[in-house]
Amino acid sequence: MKIRIRSETSADLQAIEAVTAAAFRDALHTSHTEHFIVNALREAGKLTVSMVAQEIAEIVGHVAVSPVTISDGSDDWFGLGPVSVSPERQRQGIGSRLMEQALAELRKQGASGCVVLGYPQFYSRFGFKVDPDLVLPDMPPEYFLAVSFGTKSAAGTVSYHEAFNAVK
Repeated sequence: MKIRIRSETSADLQAIEAVTAAAFRDALHTSHTEHFIVNALREAGKLTVSMVAQEIAEIVGHVAVSPVTISDGSDDWFGLGPVSVSPERQRQGIGSRLMEQALAELRKQGASGCVVLGYPQFYSRFGFKVDPDLVLPDMPPEYFLAVSFGTKSAAGTVSYHEAFNAVK
């Protein structure tokens, strides 16, 4: 089947919530609040990139990107996530296509870089790596990864938007 990656529309919101909840339902190392986080980011106007993977009329994946703050004052850095793919469609390249499109969109917008909390085995394929100069408090440093899009580097403590504390 042909998968189309596109920006979200208001008609997609329920499907995005359902895909995100399902994608993380059985995941380890999660609070199972990812769908609440996406909704809270949207409500706060902080979804810089929000793209869906659509197969025919069904949404089978979603990626969210939002601004982060770095204690050194670096501008135009973003946090990627969550990335969600319907459980029955995982390991078919949909997440990778969502990642590629989201990162391309950030570059197009002139972003300085992007961070992600996740599995290095997956995210390293897209240029993410551990950067000892960037810290996410209370998280294992080997799972906090960054990619810079230019010559400007950043250093300091990274803070995600308060929407990442959403529980409903």
